[in-house]
Amino acid sequence: MTESLDRRLHPVRPDLAAKAYEGRVTADRFVEGETRRVAADLVDLKGAPRPDKSIDTQALFGETVTVYEENAEGWAWGQLATDGYVGWMPASALAGPAALSLPTHRVMALRTYRYPYAELKSPPLGILSLGALVSVVDRQTLRGLDYAVLSDGSAVVERHLVPAGHRVEDWVAVAEALTGTPYLWGGRSSLGLDCSALVQLAAQAGGMALPRDSDMQETSAGETLDIGNGLPELERGDLIFWKGHVGIMRDRETLIHANGFAMAVTSEPLADVARRIREREGHAISTVRRLVAS
Repeated sequence: MTESLDRRLHPVRPDLAAKAYEGRVTADRFVEGETRRVAADLVDLKGAPRPDKSIDTQALFGETVTVYEENAEGWAWGQLATDGYVGWMPASALAGPAALSLPTHRVMALRTYRYPYAELKSPPLGILSLGALVSVVDRQTLRGLDYAVLSDGSAVVERHLVPAGHRVEDWVAVAEALTGTPYLWGGRSSLGLDCSALVQLAAQAGGMALPRDSDMQETSAGETLDIGNGLPELERGDLIFWKGHVGIMRDRETLIHANGFAMAVTSEPLADVARRIREREGHAISTVRRLVAS
């Protein structure tokens, strides 16, 4: 028995599949998988275990990955818990769950340095993006600055964090704060991102878990608005879709989106974007969806 499954969301290959798919698909063997956490600031997920393959998406520090295989070249094949994305990543970027305790907080600043200890003058260990997850075990204050001490002994500035379950009221403001962030195909961090990652990261700050790619968001994010007789009266936070692209309405007329035209997150009149995409790519607006916070 074999189902046609999207490789991006289902850990299934002809030679190996997750145990949960046994009886549904044909594979040489089925495995339970092992829980790991991302121990690198940022790690690329790819469709094949090769450094020259393009980035499908990225995993952030502290996120959970179920690993189903590690090969001799140091690649791990697994599924990201945040949005279910499946791909290959360097095994060296992952640690066992004991090495990184259960996350208690999320990075809410666009990015924050992680120091070896609570001292901003110390050489940083790395830089964490908006959305990264950390486990806070202590707090320290040095020269009037409060630090959150993490489970591995490192430290970040406390005001850059929020509790893991925190929700902002105006999630579009998070997208606006990312204005100027470079466009990166497959990117999913404040260092570089693509159109659907901008939507996903901003919505996450508002407590809404969205799928990773624009085609997935177009079929499942929020509620569909009728555009049979033209565009409805748009509201802040409405999502506008074209084939392969998505943006967020800042108001009734202005769209913010990560785009390859500007190679950055920019805001511009929706009418201008729609005209340009129609003229350059031949695509009209295909769907409008409105997110509803649960």
